[in-house]
Amino acid sequence: MVSRADRSRFAEWLWTVDHYLLAAFGLLLVGGVVLSFAASPPVAERLGVETFFFVKRQAVFLVPALVIMLAGSLMTPRMVRRAALVVFVVSLVLLVATLFLGFEAKGARRWIYIAGFSLQPSEFLKPAFVILIAFLLSESGRRREVPGVLFAFVLFAVCAALLIAQPDFGQTMLLGLVWAGLFFLNGISWLIIMALGLIGIVGLFAAYAFLPHVTGRVDRFLDPSSGDTFQVDTAMDSFLAGGWFGRGPGEGTVKRILPDSHTDFIFAVVGEEFGVVVCLLVVSVFAFIVLRGLNHASRDQDAFSRLATAGLVVLFGLQATINLAVNLNLMPSKGMTLPFISYGGSSLLSSAMTAGAILALTRRRPQPSRGDVVTVSRLSPSSLM
Repeated sequence: MVSRADRSRFAEWLWTVDHYLLAAFGLLLVGGVVLSFAASPPVAERLGVETFFFVKRQAVFLVPALVIMLAGSLMTPRMVRRAALVVFVVSLVLLVATLFLGFEAKGARRWIYIAGFSLQPSEFLKPAFVILIAFLLSESGRRREVPGVLFAFVLFAVCAALLIAQPDFGQTMLLGLVWAGLFFLNGISWLIIMALGLIGIVGLFAAYAFLPHVTGRVDRFLDPSSGDTFQVDTAMDSFLAGGWFGRGPGEGTVKRILPDSHTDFIFAVVGEEFGVVVCLLVVSVFAFIVLRGLNHASRDQDAFSRLATAGLVVLFGLQATINLAVNLNLMPSKGMTLPFISYGGSSLLSSAMTAGAILALTRRRPQPSRGDVVTVSRLSPSSLM
């Protein structure tokens, strides 16, 4: 046991971090590796690689992900802002480089090879973007001379342009929703809210009209007979085959013909092998993280921490919601991973960054009491020099 009298950095972290959030993130982190044992072997066999190839790679990324999450949780809000700025700049440079040096897969150029590993820069851009927008909006509210709102619009425009160029409309939509949500939480007039909503609707129609892959996915969702819906149909068959309690670990059969069973459609594998009950437990963990994070944000007196915490948990929750909705055929398919659960090094490390920032911003920090305010107000000007 660590004594409360212990003033070491570790003891301070242990007594101030939200243990429930830490446990929930840890459960998802370990659960992702465990579930990859069920979802990835059929894909490995189809690709002609070792049966546990994807499991081993996911386990390799587990260690740095855990380090990133715990190291991030040790940071102060100021350190979180500075780290986000560095990650954002590097990610932005890599996004530009990906357009020219990246490799194409499934009709999109979203990945780039660095030191023998494929990297998806947009995954790391997301949490850094949210933190920077939260900082800009909080500063514009604190100091009217700071053009934080203008900079927030510029940053979103730059990021959206680079993501659409890949093309990656799913990530663009996700960033846009969180960006608009931060403006709403920061307090803006209903006129601006309606204007942002109109811009979003126009953007959706423009994407449908000018991006062929978006057109195809929406058409197949609205009219399944208009194209290939094999993956979504197979995912629905997985849930039906699993029933309430599933077929048992390793006993799934539908997953063997599900193309992306280890990434975008891993939730369908959970449904087949572990049943609806375990699916509901997974959803409950995500819901708990979002609700507890928003509860922390609602009680935080610091504008930056309040906006950043809310933005990060909304980002985390929205990404999970989109993935789950696609698996259940509730919205058109998108290349959106389930945080911590889906296979992918970039996704896992990005989720760890998000979790570390949330843990850092929700740590208990001393708040000025009324007595402290009175005491300071009674000091003479000379004593404050």
